[in-house]
Amino acid sequence: MANIASEQLGTEPIGKLLVKQAVPASIGILVMSLNVLIDSIFVGNWIGSIAIAAINVVLPVSFFIAALGMAIGIGGSSIISRALGADNKEKALKTFGNQITLTLLVTITMVVLGLYFVDGLIPAFGGKGAIFEPAKIYYVIVLYGVPFLALCMMGNTVIRAEGKPKFAMTAMIIPSVGNLFLDYIFIYVLDWGMHGAAWATTAGYLLCLAYIVYFFLSKNSELKPSLHHFGLNRDILKEIGALGFVTLARQAVTSIIYLLMNNILFGLGGEALVAVYAIVGRMLMFALFPVFGVTQGFLPIAGYNYGAAKYARVKESIYTAIKYAALVATLVFAILMIFPTEIADLFLSDRTGLPVQELTTNAYVLQNAPLAMRMVFLATPIIALQLIGAAYFQAIGKARPALLLTLTRQGFFFIPLLLILPNFMGALGVWLSFPIADVLATIVTGWYLRKEVITTLNATA
Repeated sequence: MANIASEQLGTEPIGKLLVKQAVPASIGILVMSLNVLIDSIFVGNWIGSIAIAAINVVLPVSFFIAALGMAIGIGGSSIISRALGADNKEKALKTFGNQITLTLLVTITMVVLGLYFVDGLIPAFGGKGAIFEPAKIYYVIVLYGVPFLALCMMGNTVIRAEGKPKFAMTAMIIPSVGNLFLDYIFIYVLDWGMHGAAWATTAGYLLCLAYIVYFFLSKNSELKPSLHHFGLNRDILKEIGALGFVTLARQAVTSIIYLLMNNILFGLGGEALVAVYAIVGRMLMFALFPVFGVTQGFLPIAGYNYGAAKYARVKESIYTAIKYAALVATLVFAILMIFPTEIADLFLSDRTGLPVQELTTNAYVLQNAPLAMRMVFLATPIIALQLIGAAYFQAIGKARPALLLTLTRQGFFFIPLLLILPNFMGALGVWLSFPIADVLATIVTGWYLRKEVITTLNATA
């Protein structure tokens, strides 16, 4: 039989199980999001608003390489969850070993390429003018640590697939707390500027990896791969690739969006408008943490029960996850609609003696960020259906609909809107592209999910 921790995914009441899975995931995402948020506040107050824009330029490149690890992790974890549900321990071990090998090979290759093309990539992603030099400093240092981050992303999803959400939560908290502590030392105390911000981030990745290695070497994990499990297997790689490509495609499109957004906004309003988006982007990472937590908690439950052919529990997990996620999304929406100015003000320095350019940028950001935030989050209450629907198909191993639904919002709707609306509405067209894409993607996802429930889950339950 499978280990008791993973067996609970198929036996405990769905509501209780989802809370048990989602709360640690939400806390972990919250701490990571707070890390990004507070890191940006530190950088904005101790270095300057241009530094926030510089980090925002670097994020899509480093996140894309890190997303390779997440893609391999989520793709493999779907296999692991279903293998544990079907009591196939050997397949779970072989999958995990292949995930480790593949993550190392792919991310190290990407880092080498990323360093080689550094001077072309940064301007392409909007790192122009005064943004270029601080962006390059941050990019090079953080890129050294991205393989560590990729291994952390991969390992974290496997820990959750084992049914160990508290350990996964701890793995997310450690680098965040370490990064913030080192931010204070490197930026504020030692006055290392952008170098300090970058080294603090990289060190945080290494701390996370150390904890994840400890978890898998300890008795807490039921996955103890032997040397032969690390040899690449074509069938497993094919399945990891098909499912992981969903995550990778999502991050690739996200990186393209950053490229488009930074360049479009730079053309409309220069560095100051890019800084506005940097703040809104941080809130996109931070504010939706409980919704993403419910989604992360839902994945192993759906995958395990689908592998165990418990389709009634799969259907119940879908409805429960959508209900919980919609509730927290509505609460997030209310906060952002009421306090956008106060939130934006947190990112701006109030030190005396600031240069005129910095004061001008801060005034522009404070004037424009609240409206941008309200527009971007306008459709937040309905995104639960969109996220849970796409996650369901990935959890059960149906790569094609998972890929389609993952790309629906950002690729099929948002990018075309982003290329069209600003030509007629300026910056407002950029911000309105977000809620319009959310509404359209939710309609499409709802239709697909309803069809799946009727034709597959109801028919086989």
